[in-house]
Amino acid sequence: MAEKKTVKKETATKAAEVKKTTVKKTATAKKTVVAFNAENVGFKAGDVYQALAAAEKALTVKEITKAAGISEEETLLGMGWLFKEGKIVSVEDKITLA
Repeated sequence: MAEKKTVKKETATKAAEVKKTTVKKTATAKKTVVAFNAENVGFKAGDVYQALAAAEKALTVKEITKAAGISEEETLLGMGWLFKEGKIVSVEDKITLA
């Protein structure tokens, strides 16, 4: 009978560890909601353009995100617009005004 109690304790401990791990993973998940319409995309493109113009040098996506004060998803959305218009170019791993 002593063996059964040991097995139950080990199973309970493992179950508690799994719960803690699951809670940590879901607590750190962050969702960004981006509205996809022409007006919003245009504003994000403007934010990206202004950040690059103010910096007067090539920036990485993370640097643009920080300078523009928008999320990375919004930065990429605006960059897509600007790439299509030929307003920005990629130099190595950085982005600069064309």
